[in-house]
Amino acid sequence: MTQPWYNEQRVRTPGSVILTSWRAEREAARAQGPANSVPVSGITPGTEAYAWLTGHVGAGRAISERSAMSVSAVYACVSLIGGALASLTLETYQTEGDSRKKYRPPLWWLLNEQMHPTWSAPVGWEFGAQSLLLEGDLFMRIHRVSPYSPDVKWLEPMHPLCVDVIRASPERRAYLFSTPEGVIALDQDDVIHVPGPGFNGLRGLSQIRHVLRQPASIALAGGEQAETMIDQGLRPDLVLKSGDKLNSEQIDKLRGQWAERYSGAKNTTAPVVLPNGMDVKEISISPQDAQLLDNRKFSIEDIARIFGVPPFMIGQTDKTTSWGSGVEQMGIGFVKYTLQRHLVKIEQEFNRKLFKTARNFVEFNAATLERGDFKTRNDGYRVGLGRAGEPGWLTVNEVRRMENLPPVDGGDTLNTGATNAPEPNPPAAE
Repeated sequence: MTQPWYNEQRVRTPGSVILTSWRAEREAARAQGPANSVPVSGITPGTEAYAWLTGHVGAGRAISERSAMSVSAVYACVSLIGGALASLTLETYQTEGDSRKKYRPPLWWLLNEQMHPTWSAPVGWEFGAQSLLLEGDLFMRIHRVSPYSPDVKWLEPMHPLCVDVIRASPERRAYLFSTPEGVIALDQDDVIHVPGPGFNGLRGLSQIRHVLRQPASIALAGGEQAETMIDQGLRPDLVLKSGDKLNSEQIDKLRGQWAERYSGAKNTTAPVVLPNGMDVKEISISPQDAQLLDNRKFSIEDIARIFGVPPFMIGQTDKTTSWGSGVEQMGIGFVKYTLQRHLVKIEQEFNRKLFKTARNFVEFNAATLERGDFKTRNDGYRVGLGRAGEPGWLTVNEVRRMENLPPVDGGDTLNTGATNAPEPNPPAAE
């Protein structure tokens, strides 16, 4: 699309203006010499370059997107939010005065069925949710029918690590996408960008590098500790006590025989035979004393807190929750306090990038997640339809539509609540 910040000189410049400017800045930085560069030998733990490459800040393990997703709690939270987002329908609306009505332009198919020839819509939404929850940004490239057309041909999800955001002017951002064909520069109007918390005007805050690093590192450490204990046959650390004095050769031989015979899960049932009146003393503490299980539970709750997911929704059900009973209350609370903050940002970003007008807009239909049981729905429909003395605000066909049933004749009349009962003080009969 033609952008207002393109002046005549920029239009006449061949190639991408943004990409040309970016390359010029990079070449100028390189020309300054090795003072601005970091040698490979200098990329060591604790340096800024090491933190940038690995996401490792301070003490602990370096956490990447792949290692974070190997933690069950992280995987469960990301899958839950991504799956919920993918299951919602992003409806398109038109305003008519003070009311609105649904309509289905070609854009509806892109948002709900197929974003791109290589991306179905649900998969694209799950990928976008994972990028937003772990890397701090959701990016989608808008493929338009032509550079001068507002019509959208495709929506292509892009991984945040393949995107570089720069300021093209004080009022506008530019996006550099690394693709197999090379670097592509796009204006902000041709990119869907939904940042997470900590947005600094260019990028959102990466959860992997910051809030998620320590809990995920603790969870990985707990898993490795449990795996090591199982691999060693759940045997504690032992000390062999002997009344006789042993030389170094005897000590090394005894240690080697013990490790060969009794170490590992395969030798857990082998009997222990001690020569020369030797004794065995356990010096390690039990998993309960080490609070291994408690630490793993705490890491699950901490990770769930970061993502805003109630622990019981990812299988942590050992504590009583303050939620109401029933799936309906769980779904309403999850949509209201966790999903809603993501849905609003996505809706507004699509509205301002695809429509640029208040007449047309998109909105997620979260009714499927808030859907109650059959009895609860019927009670709500009964109130909506109205009855004698109580006007209704739903018609029969509107209720049938919400239950995916065909309309019936005469079902579009709204109940006014009027009755044919006699007046309270009828006139006396003549």
